[in-house]
Amino acid sequence: MAYKLDVRGLSCPEPVINTKRALTEHGDPLVVLADSYVAAENIKRLVSSLGYQAATEEDNGEFTITITK
Repeated sequence: MAYKLDVRGLSCPEPVINTKRALTEHGDPLVVLADSYVAAENIKRLVSSLGYQAATEEDNGEFTITITK
């Protein structure tokens, strides 16, 4: 079962920091909920640099990022 991390309402760099912490503590799969395009893009860059894959879905300005190895 995927761990869910809600970073909606947080300003950068908090979403990236929290995502990295969740990956360290819970591993993958990880589902991140974000409400900022910039946060979603920064999270995708982070996970790519760590060797993970990120699939993003957008619905009315809400982003669901599914992170897997």
